[in-house]
Amino acid sequence: MKLKHSAAAAVLMCTCAGAFAQASPTSSVTLYGSIDQYVNYMRSSSGAQIKSVNDGAYLRSRFGLKGTEDLGSGTAIKFQLEGALSADTGASGTSGSLFDRQAWVGYASVDYGDFRIGRQNTAIFFRGDYIDHGSRTLGSIVNNFGTPSRYSNDLAWISPRWSGLQLEAHYAPGESTAGVGAQAVYQLAADYVNGPFRVGYADITGKPNKGAAITVKKAITYRNLYANYDYGQGKVYLTVIRSNNSTASADGNNATTILGTVGSLVAGTNADANRFYNIVQLSADYRVTPQLRVGALYGKIVDTSNSDRGAKGGSIGAYYDLSKRTTLLALYETMSNERNAGFRPSGSAGVSPNFTGNDVNGRRIQGIQAGIVHRF
Repeated sequence: MKLKHSAAAAVLMCTCAGAFAQASPTSSVTLYGSIDQYVNYMRSSSGAQIKSVNDGAYLRSRFGLKGTEDLGSGTAIKFQLEGALSADTGASGTSGSLFDRQAWVGYASVDYGDFRIGRQNTAIFFRGDYIDHGSRTLGSIVNNFGTPSRYSNDLAWISPRWSGLQLEAHYAPGESTAGVGAQAVYQLAADYVNGPFRVGYADITGKPNKGAAITVKKAITYRNLYANYDYGQGKVYLTVIRSNNSTASADGNNATTILGTVGSLVAGTNADANRFYNIVQLSADYRVTPQLRVGALYGKIVDTSNSDRGAKGGSIGAYYDLSKRTTLLALYETMSNERNAGFRPSGSAGVSPNFTGNDVNGRRIQGIQAGIVHRF
């Protein structure tokens, strides 16, 4: 019996060794993800209220696979597959799409950087941690304006960091019936770190469709300059944005974006492309204890067309690390829309249900949330 058990153990060990041979220093695959759940209460100055359990205040529930194959001489093949889910209901993030967040493969070089192809996060989305105390999620005025998050069929280059400077460029040809490049999306970004200082810039430009029945010649742009300073116990953040990526929907006067937040192309028919906004936001956080961090921000959306489509507001938040993988959070936010504006609160995932129509246009919205984020 002992001999049989020993033989079985030997076979099992050999099997495991073979299965994990690719997980040696030359190759690795990692399963990862997060679950982000919170309870939400919001009130509009119209008198309407929302009480709900939501997903994605801070990090959005997700699962993913990422891997690296070492080719030697400082080069490697990398890949990442990532899909969102709504943990409050169990539904997938995007119907009909398994890996709606990221799906790319690339070649990495220590000397020349990463070259990637596939569905990828935008440069400015990746820099959320540099924008405000909440990593540009729930409670962020910048996030309520809308941030282009990711694009399909994207070709990207991300440089190594040279003396503190890292560069990034993306080109997504659009692949529309109007022809290759007719609705292309371009991205350029730079990030510079010097001791406690960080400063950066990210630019996203979406070309309008040349074949549109009603041609709006202006491209849709999102240009973001940011800076932050680490003073030891926390950071101070400043970000300035200029963009015409805001338009109306059935939900509110500014409840959607032209360039889209998850991969839309520019039709070239939306007259709101002629209206530009300037967004300015100041934020700071402070680490009270090794586990507890608190933060606050104030931001303003300025409608440069003087059509009363701007907004302003702020938030305070507290984040307590139960462990390296689990964080408790509490937030309070407020936002006031001008007479013709209809911006709505948004987290890492959209708030659902959210205010619509008369409950958001020209209204003041306040909210309080408490939640938990677990990473695995």
